[in-house]
Amino acid sequence: MQSEIFLETRDVVKAYHRHTALSGVSLGVPRGSIFGLLGPNGAGKTSLIRIINRITAPDSGQVLLDGRAMVAQDVERIGYLPEERGLYKDMKVGEQALYLARLKGLSRQDALRKLKHWFEKFEIESWWDKKVAELSKGMQQKVQFLVTVLHEPPLLIFDEPFSGFDPVNAELLKREILELKAKGSTILFSTHNMASVEELCDNIALIDRSRKVLDGQVAAIKQQYKQNQFELELEAPGQDAQALFAGTAEVISDQPRGTARRLLLRLTEGSDSNQLVAKALQIGKILSFRELLPSMNDVFLQVVQQKTPKS
Repeated sequence: MQSEIFLETRDVVKAYHRHTALSGVSLGVPRGSIFGLLGPNGAGKTSLIRIINRITAPDSGQVLLDGRAMVAQDVERIGYLPEERGLYKDMKVGEQALYLARLKGLSRQDALRKLKHWFEKFEIESWWDKKVAELSKGMQQKVQFLVTVLHEPPLLIFDEPFSGFDPVNAELLKREILELKAKGSTILFSTHNMASVEELCDNIALIDRSRKVLDGQVAAIKQQYKQNQFELELEAPGQDAQALFAGTAEVISDQPRGTARRLLLRLTEGSDSNQLVAKALQIGKILSFRELLPSMNDVFLQVVQQKTPKS
């Protein structure tokens, strides 16, 4: 029976000289999901990714893949796109892509067939005979991405995959990542782009100063950190909002919208959204009403700032 968790780290510790990069980090990446590995610069994310890829070894702890301890051969089951790109500038794009595909165990025939598919999909057939040095950073990124996924590994690890991409190509890459997930890939990616986390991730873990400080499903985390704030658009011109909602909600902002007004409200302790709606209906006609959940950027800042000692 397959485990629901495809990739797992258990109490991983890593130190370099006097610097502790990871302090007992444990996380589980569900099979067939997109998992965001988040944290400030220097938090330990890249150290963990390098350990999962067996580039370095942990001082203690364990990494499991598909329910068992990882071995050297498991690297062949991983597609890794590092933040620092590694294409050879003086090689031609097609020649290099074919070389890297062969290193991943593909025959020349299979590699050429798959490369043809991806070059056509990305509409980059004309790049085949260009030198890598002739390509922009974003163009090089496209080549490295397709080489990373070419051998269809069950685990994909992307470190800052959207770096260097314009909005159009970033959107293209997001679609490809979602398609890879739909085909069964398990995807771990590290990013500072919180909007991409909202769009793509099922689960996240947040690492700060070498320790995991938060993890779980994105939707559940947003519920956990909500501030009981609501946006209400109401037809009730000329009335004092603070007095109208006294005892039920604090009025954070009150903006006129033609004959209506848009209110940002925070429930007072002991009140609920039903009471808020009931009071609003006594005042006027409700045009729209929604609960405001924090963005992942809001959660990130709140958690990291809470964990940062004051000087």
